[in-house]
Amino acid sequence: MRLEKRTQTSKLALMLAPIGAVVFTLLVSSLLVLWAGAPLGQTYGLLFKGGFGSVFALSETLTRAIPLILTGLAATVAFRARLFNIGAEGQLYAGALAAVAVGGLHGGEAFALAPALLFVLMLLAAALAGALLLLGPALLKARLGVDEVVTTLLLNFIMLLFVSLMLDGPMKDPTAMGWPQSVALLGELELSKLVPQTRIHTGLLWAIGLSVALWALLKYTVPGFDIRATGANAGAAAFAGVPVTRTVVLVALLSGGLAGFAGAIEVAGRTSYVTLDMSPGYGYTGIVIAMLAALNPLGVLAAGVFVAGVLVGADSMSRAVGVPTYIADVIVAASLISVLVATLLTQYRVVLRGKAA
Repeated sequence: MRLEKRTQTSKLALMLAPIGAVVFTLLVSSLLVLWAGAPLGQTYGLLFKGGFGSVFALSETLTRAIPLILTGLAATVAFRARLFNIGAEGQLYAGALAAVAVGGLHGGEAFALAPALLFVLMLLAAALAGALLLLGPALLKARLGVDEVVTTLLLNFIMLLFVSLMLDGPMKDPTAMGWPQSVALLGELELSKLVPQTRIHTGLLWAIGLSVALWALLKYTVPGFDIRATGANAGAAAFAGVPVTRTVVLVALLSGGLAGFAGAIEVAGRTSYVTLDMSPGYGYTGIVIAMLAALNPLGVLAAGVFVAGVLVGADSMSRAVGVPTYIADVIVAASLISVLVATLLTQYRVVLRGKAA
């Protein structure tokens, strides 16, 4: 058995690959549900109902989806240029910390600015913090060939240690009774709610707008073409005149900036302050979302809502039928593996004994 490169890749197959991967994942997860002794139909019914079955459930899913969409976009733009950014988790925390530093430290009094201007500065500071955290590994890759997977991954742990230092030091909230958390943002800087008496906030509009903007950038602009060309073949792109190093720097700024922006939106829309458990792995899950979306910014919206619905629905499902909530993590992880295999099979065919199968 061997893999043979297909002469032509079907666009329909590329679109159906993520859907098929999700269906296959649910079938595989069914075995675990049955192994746990739970009724399969009821389990998946409760999973869907817990994530999408009511206004409250849908609002919780969309609230969870906001940072997932933004980190998914960060992974999408980086992976399109073959800059494998595994550090969105650290970049998210860097952005959240920068947001609080601008919009919450000393109550924002050090700036004495109008809330609208301070809000813009807060978002810019968050995006810049995330971008700078990725810029170093990107330059190391472009100039010295250093593997960015290792550097960005290790920077996650360095960033979390730095956040811990700041939460127990200069940015610690003196009213938190010793709990390691930062000072809170000014109330005027918090995002408004989209639906009363729910947690869904206007960060969803930012996520949708940035998805459309990134899609348009990649599809219709010269920098977008440079990004796609660099990802397809950096050597050929450089030979054709594409400024590869400059493109990698641009991608690093975009990807890190989006992850940092996710941190600011999470703080301004949901938590109001930074804690070490603010993110349950949004940066890592964003990679799964980007792959489920086939690195399409518009597909990230659907993938983000799907993954968020699975994570939210698993909580109510677990309470009702006794299946551990970790089934959600299995579904997300299996989805990633399945979509990678499905994408591979759209580009290669399996050949058995000299015949295409």
